[in-house]
Amino acid sequence: MKIVQILPEMNSGGVELCTLELASQLVTHGHESLVISNGGRLVPELEATGARHVTRPVHRKNPVTLGQVFPLRRLLVQEQPHILHIHSRVPGWIAWLAWRGMNPATRPALVSTMHGFYSVNAYSAIMAQGERVIAVSRSIRDHVLKCYPKTPPSNIRIVSHGIDPQMHHPDFQPPLEWLARWRADYPAFVGKRILLLPGRITRLKGHQDFFRLIANLLEKGEPVHGVIAGEAHESKQAYLDELRTLIHSLGLDSNITFLGHRSDIREIMAVSDITCALSQQPESFGRTVLEALALGKPVVGYDGGGVGELLESLFPQGKVPVGNHAK
Repeated sequence: MKIVQILPEMNSGGVELCTLELASQLVTHGHESLVISNGGRLVPELEATGARHVTRPVHRKNPVTLGQVFPLRRLLVQEQPHILHIHSRVPGWIAWLAWRGMNPATRPALVSTMHGFYSVNAYSAIMAQGERVIAVSRSIRDHVLKCYPKTPPSNIRIVSHGIDPQMHHPDFQPPLEWLARWRADYPAFVGKRILLLPGRITRLKGHQDFFRLIANLLEKGEPVHGVIAGEAHESKQAYLDELRTLIHSLGLDSNITFLGHRSDIREIMAVSDITCALSQQPESFGRTVLEALALGKPVVGYDGGGVGELLESLFPQGKVPVGNHAK
């Protein structure tokens, strides 16, 4: 088969990794894989799997993006894929409008993956419009059924995200060269218990709660250090400044380290003592929770959404009531 996936960009995040891994597995199993996005740092890795990438400006929340409908339709007619798979709302609308105008007898099957608890409105409804709708957890399936009752239950399939057990397993150890560089780059971590909060720097990820958790542990005499592994988009610089102000007000300037974007999250998890998942709203799945637990590392996470589901099944000791950063 030929499968086309479409999403805003190929930079970092769960949607991007899901797209990359699906594309890779499709090629491995003899299918043809094409990804459409505005590009990004993951494109070379994507193309190295044997998948193709077509760069189109399908990422902007701007009416001008509707100008991509007809070029996308021409591309689909030219490529003749068997499946068109949408992963996000803006490109989802572009793809749906392009698909709707194609010959119903020859157009591809339309699949959408509901990756998150999107705001409930007409804009988000596109993610429930697939001929098959993939929900990445039971929580997301319930969300679709409750908020988009026009979606037939028979159209929904629960397909949880996963990890590669050959990459994430309890016996994994970072290479000696990596460990030497890590210790040289971050001497302040020596003798400390490392608490890791992975993920992009956005208001929903719970950084404030993470900092207060670190402060509470330090007050109790625990030798901890908080590590943030994730980048701040240009649009989030004001929020990053806000976080730095909070760190200073809590007296944590020497106890918090921002690592920025990292491609070695697995290694960082392996040398961390605890991984935290403190999203202020329920997450759809919680990939980093599964990765850390597969490495044999404990996780502390708020009991909600996909994170709560994973912890309930795999590590119930790590469940914490939402907002209880003192527990």
